[in-house]
Amino acid sequence: MAIRTAVNRALTAITALPTAAALTDGNLTLLTTATASNSATLSFTSSINSTYNSYVFKYINMHPATNGDNIHFTVNFRDGSTAYDATKTTTFFADYNNEDDSGGGIGYETAHDLAQSTSAQNLAKQTGGGSDESNSGEMTLFNPASTTFVKHFIARTNVYLAHDVSQTQYVAGYCNVTAAIDGVQFAFSSGNIETGTIKMYGVGPKQS
Repeated sequence: MAIRTAVNRALTAITALPTAAALTDGNLTLLTTATASNSATLSFTSSINSTYNSYVFKYINMHPATNGDNIHFTVNFRDGSTAYDATKTTTFFADYNNEDDSGGGIGYETAHDLAQSTSAQNLAKQTGGGSDESNSGEMTLFNPASTTFVKHFIARTNVYLAHDVSQTQYVAGYCNVTAAIDGVQFAFSSGNIETGTIKMYGVGPKQS
């Protein structure tokens, strides 16, 4: 391995070192971990504020207690009240490949998007409930403390579907409210979350 040396002239041109904020702009700070044990929901109601300008939720091996084609992993948002019912507009598309390689494809799925709806948003449709089936992915929520702009979010999830299909599902949208988002709740559309872990991270340096 070659050893590289600095050029003296380049060193003399340095007038200041990077700030700590500049060095940590893309870092993730773990804030909360929630682990399901036959849980109806997993909710995050603290640390979602103006401390960071975006938050990442990583959900790992979310396994439903119920097996079936209509078991969807969902998210909803709280905007100052006690209910998770923030108005949302979203898009949803997915690509897939069958386990037996009999088919695959990609397409927009209108059945799983929302238009000015307070319903929960599907992040992972048709998650299988078999012993080796689950979904994993991540969602980013941007600037939830803003009281000026809508609150954008994006998510990507890989799912082991109930009928032996690997599918990557993509969701993007916004909470069409100017109130701050102060809570995020994950659940399955039917039945409990048998097992799974969700970690919430703040992104980048703390805001001043």
